[in-house]
Amino acid sequence: MIHQDKEVKNIKNKPKATCCCSHDEPVHTENDGHDHGHDHEHHAEGGWFKLFLPAIISFVLLLIGIVFDNYVPQSWFTGSVRTVWYAIAYLPVGLPVLREAYESIRKGDVFSEFFLMCIATIGAFAIGEYPEGVAVMLFYTIGETFQGMAVTRAKSSIKSLLDQRPDEVNVVENNTAVKVKAKEVQIGAVIQLKAGEKLALDGELVSDSASFNTAALTGESKPDTKKKGETVLAGMINGNTIALVKVTTAYNDSKLSKILELVQNATTKKAPAELFIRKFAKIYTPIVVYLAIAICLVPMLFVDHYVFSDWLYRALVFLVISCPCALVISIPLGYFGGIGAASKNGILFKGSNFLDSISTIQNVVVDKTGTMTEGVFKVQEVIIKPELDQEEILKLVNALESRSTHPVATAIHNHVGQIDPSVELKDIEEISGHGLKASFNGKDLYVGNFKLLDKFNIPYDIDPSSIVYTTIAIAYDGKFAGYLTIADEIKEDAKETVAKLKALGVKLTMLSGDKTNVVQFVAEKLGITKAFGDLLPEDKVNKVNEIKAKNETIAFVGDGVNDAPVIALSTVGIAMGGLGSDAAIETADVVIQDDKPSKIAMAINIGKQTKKIVWQNITLAFVVKAFVLILGAGGLATMWEAVFADVGVALLAIFNAVRIQKMRF
Repeated sequence: MIHQDKEVKNIKNKPKATCCCSHDEPVHTENDGHDHGHDHEHHAEGGWFKLFLPAIISFVLLLIGIVFDNYVPQSWFTGSVRTVWYAIAYLPVGLPVLREAYESIRKGDVFSEFFLMCIATIGAFAIGEYPEGVAVMLFYTIGETFQGMAVTRAKSSIKSLLDQRPDEVNVVENNTAVKVKAKEVQIGAVIQLKAGEKLALDGELVSDSASFNTAALTGESKPDTKKKGETVLAGMINGNTIALVKVTTAYNDSKLSKILELVQNATTKKAPAELFIRKFAKIYTPIVVYLAIAICLVPMLFVDHYVFSDWLYRALVFLVISCPCALVISIPLGYFGGIGAASKNGILFKGSNFLDSISTIQNVVVDKTGTMTEGVFKVQEVIIKPELDQEEILKLVNALESRSTHPVATAIHNHVGQIDPSVELKDIEEISGHGLKASFNGKDLYVGNFKLLDKFNIPYDIDPSSIVYTTIAIAYDGKFAGYLTIADEIKEDAKETVAKLKALGVKLTMLSGDKTNVVQFVAEKLGITKAFGDLLPEDKVNKVNEIKAKNETIAFVGDGVNDAPVIALSTVGIAMGGLGSDAAIETADVVIQDDKPSKIAMAINIGKQTKKIVWQNITLAFVVKAFVLILGAGGLATMWEAVFADVGVALLAIFNAVRIQKMRF
């Protein structure tokens, strides 16, 4: 149980019951060698019977032996015959564990779970308790098999994500589809996607339109219709028509590759409870071995009628009970189940430590644009001074905004149209939190918020606070030229998000660089009481620091790029729309793939449920084991109680841990 960094072995070479502790390696995409030695192939090749065959053989032989011993006595079933019979019953379940114990000792890890089980069962044979020796190893193996099945089940949702990408694609060459390995497809190649096929690489839709199922990536079952020229991503499943896709990203650089890498590495970042159990097991197990020796030998100094075999039996019972199986497997499995449940719903956690952190979040601080609103702006009004040429001013604004990736720039471009190539801007400068500045024909052009005009002392004759919509101020040649108003729609589940967060007891704050009256307008519609606008990046940092000063935990939700300083300050950084942003995947701790703010509350709830299950398991294991350990040391517990305390409690903890896979969030 304690050798957490055990080398991952190829599962095909290890068809046996194995330790239930080593869940610290990443998920493996091929031949995952860490399913307790009970891999998916068992189900495909031999089903349940093959999986339990060693245990069935041992159980039948043990049952016959007990019948001969107690119910139908046989004259021949004595002495060496009886010993050999029980030894044969022991071998199918005992040999794999003996082999693992030997391997562990050879690698310097003496005090493993295998070692404990081996000395306990061999010790039982040494004092003539053959049925109990076989029974302990038999039930241990059955427990391990069930645990292996539980791990497999817990991995299934992540496995479904890892299996989303086909190995081969149909590349169109000279109007003919040729099957090519996905890894070998070059950027610029056009691939043909039949109805129901999964896309293997990121690309741009060449067909006029196509409908895609994105459930594997976003958890969203509703089909997503894409138009010609729009981005489609690896893992999406084509609808009911043939689609042509032009490859834009190499196989290993696709969004899905980055997501898979994130999921694969998620289990390497441990929650505090997991780190504690790893350290605890490495100290606990040797102590238990020495205590068992003490239970066996120390009483001879104090007990008048000391019988070695009686005290050895107590020590062996103590050893069986002491295996930290329930703790060491159920805790990582609980977190693994939480990561799997989240990924199934389109939420990616970069580690179980973030599952733990998000469960204690007291404050959620959200960006407005793109988080609570769609981030898809449309120009509502164009107000340009009558003495100026409106068309000319808009051409200049469009050319300057084309240098920005902000959604506002896209709205202006969609309104004005193509950029006039004759407009040559010079000295272009982005002023953080304010806007853009450039020069044209020797005259300065300013496009941004009204703080930009204030910064350069350009007077204007309107009250910006009287305009409800987002406003883009324009100044040219040192004079106020006018403004554009732009509106952004609130996301359909934004109001529901606020209600859910309040129900979880989480305080919500909205921060934005947008105008205060716009931010207050959106906040009022959503029911958010704390909302602040007109904030520069450093102002957002100050607001977050104010919350941190109260020693409260914070989750910041933003785009993962522009808000990097705030994400760095927060307890948990959450990126919205990670499916379309490489940078979001890189910078955030949690990535919500489908842009839905309601997933914020879901992520917190998954974290809370995971932590609750983990602590239920810790409490169960400690209480039961402590109770039976005391009974065992006092000679009041037999090997049968020991088996329950070890395997029984472990199984209860496992079944509790996999519950999270069945929960609806």
